[in-house]
Amino acid sequence: MTSLVDKIVHHDAEVVVMGIGYVGLPLALEFARAGFHVTGYDPSREKVAEITAGRSYVKDVPAAALAPFVKEGRLTATTDAACLAQADAVIVCVPTPLNKTKDPDVSHILAATDAIAAHLHAGMVVVLESTTYPGTTREIVAPKLTTGGLELGKDVFLAFSPERVDPGNAQWATKNTPKVIGGTTPECLRVAKLLYQQAIDRLVPVSSTDAAEMVKLLENTFRAVNIGLVNEVALMCEKLGLDTWEVIEAAGTKPFGFMPFYPGPGLGGHCIPIDPLYLSWKLRSLKYTARFVELADEINRGMPEVVARLVAEALNGQKKAVNGARVLVLGVAYKRDVDDVRESPAIDVMTLLLARGAVVEYHDPHVPRVSEHGLEMASTPEPDYGAYDCVVIVTDHRALDIERVVREAKLVVDTRNATRGLESRARGPIHKL
Repeated sequence: MTSLVDKIVHHDAEVVVMGIGYVGLPLALEFARAGFHVTGYDPSREKVAEITAGRSYVKDVPAAALAPFVKEGRLTATTDAACLAQADAVIVCVPTPLNKTKDPDVSHILAATDAIAAHLHAGMVVVLESTTYPGTTREIVAPKLTTGGLELGKDVFLAFSPERVDPGNAQWATKNTPKVIGGTTPECLRVAKLLYQQAIDRLVPVSSTDAAEMVKLLENTFRAVNIGLVNEVALMCEKLGLDTWEVIEAAGTKPFGFMPFYPGPGLGGHCIPIDPLYLSWKLRSLKYTARFVELADEINRGMPEVVARLVAEALNGQKKAVNGARVLVLGVAYKRDVDDVRESPAIDVMTLLLARGAVVEYHDPHVPRVSEHGLEMASTPEPDYGAYDCVVIVTDHRALDIERVVREAKLVVDTRNATRGLESRARGPIHKL
């Protein structure tokens, strides 16, 4: 163990990051910046080829920041798991989606753990960053790392540190976002903390890997439940004839006891629609129903249908049927200023409108093509907003000229309050959630 500590302190430790996507690549870059030699291990030949060429496929990692470390050999990439045999530190950043029944799919974690176990040696620290349910590190990963007689906290050091990546956030990135970390033993925590201290500004230690896993789920469940609440408030305001956005803005002036959340067309991305269901699944196995979580999920997953209905009603108000209407969806990424369409509600909105007979196109400056859930479509370049019967603002990218949209469009359905303050300049009606 002393040898491992010395290697970490002197930045001689070989670091392998398993999974070099939107979480793993920024982390690998930070450890390279800190002076370590880092290998990105990923089964994707395309990703490995891009890294080897000094090119980045992650928007938050500019090629100009990546290329110098690749050129000097401090950051490399491979599809060969044999790199794990030389690793002193392994950080696992693999996907953890849901399967078709909304149960956790930990197959990527299992595959990563099996690969590590096949090349395991004394003097190695392993950290799981993939979001998962409480108990995963202790119940699934730990046993596989001790089958050969190695002892946790003495020979091998295991911890969990949840990723906190927020794509497109210019203020909070991998290095300056506080990092929660829990070890399977006190000594495991000490070694894992020492590793991350070399590259991350602030660590937040907790008592166990289970606690660290729960922290991540709480963070995203907090958001999912509050978004579900405000989405239901939007439905209530519609019934009451009130302006949802006016109500939220006024409530947000309270300097204590209130935090504003905003309604929208539904949840998207890699975390918020998925992570709370990991928690719900775990609690079901303990014969407990996470009622807030499941209700919020029901409300949030129903919002694309609400948007499709709002579009149909807005068209009816113009004496136009949705069947045959030309509809332009603005923004298909799951959030503003990113190119990620995973779990994006825009896909559901377009699918629902197509099912109602609408002629649907989309425009998104960050997403040139969509190929999701049977939907195959290319972004319409420089659209003529006036040529459509309805323009639906689903994702309010900063690159979109919303003022031009309201000036030219015959009808706008705004799910993000992007048209706020522009109503007086509008050519036609604007309908909001």
